[in-house]
Amino acid sequence: MNITMKWIWPPILSAMDERQRKIAQGLAAAEEGEKELSQARDKADAIIREARERANQIIDHAQHRANELIEQSKGTANAEGARILASAQQQIELDTTRAKESLRREVAGIAVGAASKLLGREIDPRTHADLLDKLATQI
Repeated sequence: MNITMKWIWPPILSAMDERQRKIAQGLAAAEEGEKELSQARDKADAIIREARERANQIIDHAQHRANELIEQSKGTANAEGARILASAQQQIELDTTRAKESLRREVAGIAVGAASKLLGREIDPRTHADLLDKLATQI
């Protein structure tokens, strides 16, 4: 038994100790790996959460900017519409004034023609310009 204790058991015990040490190291490494995995998951969750918040901020900003642009466009369109309407009204007034003046001249011409037939002689429009202007204004 002494030979067994001296020569056989020490390598077996040494091998068992080595095996036990490797198992303990493997278990410690596995625990460390699980700990790192858990930390990595937590970090990934935090990054995803931050990315979602940032995406929501960007979306909110874009919607706000879109609403501003819509309101600005409405204001520009209203101003342009008012400008076009004012221009059209001014043109209508100008055309109306021109039509009235043209009609007054025609009526004055007709009146001069009628008056000259009644009088039996021709009335010179240049000579009687004041009289014709007063007549056109009255008409």
